[in-house]
Amino acid sequence: MAPGSALIPRLVETGPGTEALRHCFALPARPESVAVARRLTKARLGEWRAGGDTLDAAVLIVSELVTNAVVHTTSARILCELRCLDGRLRVSVQDQGHQPDGPHLGRGADDEHGRGLLLVDSLARSWGSRDAGDGSGRIVWAELPHGSEHSC
Repeated sequence: MAPGSALIPRLVETGPGTEALRHCFALPARPESVAVARRLTKARLGEWRAGGDTLDAAVLIVSELVTNAVVHTTSARILCELRCLDGRLRVSVQDQGHQPDGPHLGRGADDEHGRGLLLVDSLARSWGSRDAGDGSGRIVWAELPHGSEHSC
């Protein structure tokens, strides 16, 4: 799936009289994909006229979630989704990992992993993870509030 392809619609019908802005892209699970994910996120949220704080937080969250998928799973590819609906922006990253438990916060100074999730936790209104419905991996998501003056 190429970014912006006809296979991934920008608008998703969610119910009578509502629609959500949605953008998905797939990337290889390689370190250089982190920068690509940041760039694609920044460009799309700029098109959606997301505010500066929301845009900056979303770019940092995407960076952390994609980094985690690349570093902590044996995935060949990752899927990223940006979705605006009802006053919130949801960022999600799906990997092909099959770990028995999801990501967790590392709170100790000696923890080598989990510090990026502390950043996600501080920036997001809420965040979490779940298994992908088809058993293909795990989805880690974060939601951000944004002001009503923005389009998403």
